[in-house]
Amino acid sequence: MAAYTTIDDPSAYFQNLLWTGNNTDGTALTFDGNSDMQPDFVWVKHRNGTGYHGLFDSVRGVTKRLHTNTTGAEGTVAESLQSFNSNGFTVGNNSEINGSSKNYVSWNWKAGTSFTNDASSTSVGTIDSAGSFNNDAGFSIVSFTGTGSSGTIKHGLNSALSIIIVKGRDFVDNWCMFHSSLGGGKKLKLNTTGAEIASSSAWNNTSPTSSVFSVADDGETNNNGSAMIAYCFAEKQGYSKFGSYTGNGNANGTFIYTGFKPAFFLQKKSSASGSYWNIWGYTSLSGSNPIGRRLFPNVTAAESSQDSSPMADFCSNGVKLRQTDADYNGSGVTYIYMAFAENPFVTSTGVPATAR
Repeated sequence: MAAYTTIDDPSAYFQNLLWTGNNTDGTALTFDGNSDMQPDFVWVKHRNGTGYHGLFDSVRGVTKRLHTNTTGAEGTVAESLQSFNSNGFTVGNNSEINGSSKNYVSWNWKAGTSFTNDASSTSVGTIDSAGSFNNDAGFSIVSFTGTGSSGTIKHGLNSALSIIIVKGRDFVDNWCMFHSSLGGGKKLKLNTTGAEIASSSAWNNTSPTSSVFSVADDGETNNNGSAMIAYCFAEKQGYSKFGSYTGNGNANGTFIYTGFKPAFFLQKKSSASGSYWNIWGYTSLSGSNPIGRRLFPNVTAAESSQDSSPMADFCSNGVKLRQTDADYNGSGVTYIYMAFAENPFVTSTGVPATAR
């Protein structure tokens, strides 16, 4: 059997974490994956109550917080995330991240290598950028100042991006997503229930290359004079998968092939409006198959529990849908997704991984 993945241990680059808050400043939280991992991007949500989705990264600075469920600008909160550690992170006593007896989940990615790009000197892109990247995992965090006009931005990776999520840091506006299944002429908004939107100005009607992504005069992606942040993902076989699927409206639902058993699955109806974004992840939410719990990045709602009528199974090589819910399996409806692995289906030596 041919080798399938170059990442035999996904926990070296992505991990989930669950904890119960204690309202104690300086609480260190430790990952429990096979590998130690110092995160560069942490996404946190209170599970058993309403609360914002908090996003933190090492490029903007550990105390800088954005929320996927609002259009709000970046805030500085010293009592929230306090440090990125060699195998986890430290939290303060802010209720959004460490309230007493509250249950939390975080999804955590590693970038790792810093870069600065003076576009006029390197001739890579036309807009200066800086950030952190990890070519092995296909993930980078990119900071730049908007110009309000067409340009290209170095993303730090050596392969074309499948997903870009952009937010303005110092002004109020939507979260904007590029997804390779939609192409450079469309966008989605992470903070809304809206469908895909035709736009020539968000990505300049251009898909990313192996070195840069494009922007134009859309304020959501390139507001003139504003600080912008972009989370960039390139697909890595056996570790990450970014694609689309069509629902069949049947309890014997669509099978979504990923090439691995997922630890994280984000999806959204793209062909029509009115559905929430959904995050599924059995290692972080449900505890075991079938998958009966989800969180919603565009709202503050608590975790939805559907254990009696589960949504899906996470299989050794993908996701099998089990319900007719139009949020994720409407007949003839198109959905986009991003997924990260718990286990590869086939290891780098060609040996089938053990399904759990």
